[in-house]
Amino acid sequence: MIKITPIHNEKDEVCGFRSEGHAGYAGKGKDIICAAISVLTTNTVNSIEAFTQDKFSCKQAEDGFLELILTDEVSKESRLLLDSFFLGVEAIVQEYGEKFVYLLK
Repeated sequence: MIKITPIHNEKDEVCGFRSEGHAGYAGKGKDIICAAISVLTTNTVNSIEAFTQDKFSCKQAEDGFLELILTDEVSKESRLLLDSFFLGVEAIVQEYGEKFVYLLK
């Protein structure tokens, strides 16, 4: 199962996320849920980097781990991109169920 955890700053605003694990929907290279989450996480990081001036830290590992944390004030643009990320994750959860992707709220 892929576990997605929103990360909050000291103001209790969402300032990032952590994604870890594998969906286990299909074998390596054929898992459409892992691929979908991978696209959402990577696109969110790339979009924040390309379309905002916000500073962030990003850690990634081979085992499906990715953590993005905005390190300063969260801009309106980054807020929209993070909201879009979580909307996409929620759609995947609704379509395939929490057996494969679990979004902490």
